[in-house]
Amino acid sequence: MLKDPYVFDITYNEKALERDIEDALVSNITNLLLEFGNGFAFVGRQYHLEIEGEDYYIDLLFYNLNLKCYVVVELKTVKFIPEFAGKLNFYLNAVDMLLKKEDDNPTIGILLCRDEHKLTAELALKDINKPIGVAEYKYLQEIPEYLANNLPSIETLEKRLNNKD
Repeated sequence: MLKDPYVFDITYNEKALERDIEDALVSNITNLLLEFGNGFAFVGRQYHLEIEGEDYYIDLLFYNLNLKCYVVVELKTVKFIPEFAGKLNFYLNAVDMLLKKEDDNPTIGILLCRDEHKLTAELALKDINKPIGVAEYKYLQEIPEYLANNLPSIETLEKRLNNKD
């Protein structure tokens, strides 16, 4: 079952580029793997594929040990648009042709967008026979309560800093 939304504990920036989000996610790969769930192994970022002399780069590539399949993750900083489904389907077919072993299951795709637009995604994916999920991602914007209760207040920090003078 596809998790929706995924919540990433990274620095929030409305103008972040896909590469910035990818950098932040990969810099703490343990949290990313925990957010995705059990059995995920990180294969690479900007995973290079050469097809008919053209270079293609998968944002994030994983292998799921429990499902015995590759998982292609594409990140988008905008809302879902139908063209994303075609690109992801292309990557799934390429991974199945170039990387998948005979005893592996078909590759799964996860498209992470700022807003998923469920009906648009459903229509774009309707007759695609590959397993593709579209999910929204969010940034963790607040300090979790269990941490906030254990951190010093701003006033306490200011007092400590002022006493150092």
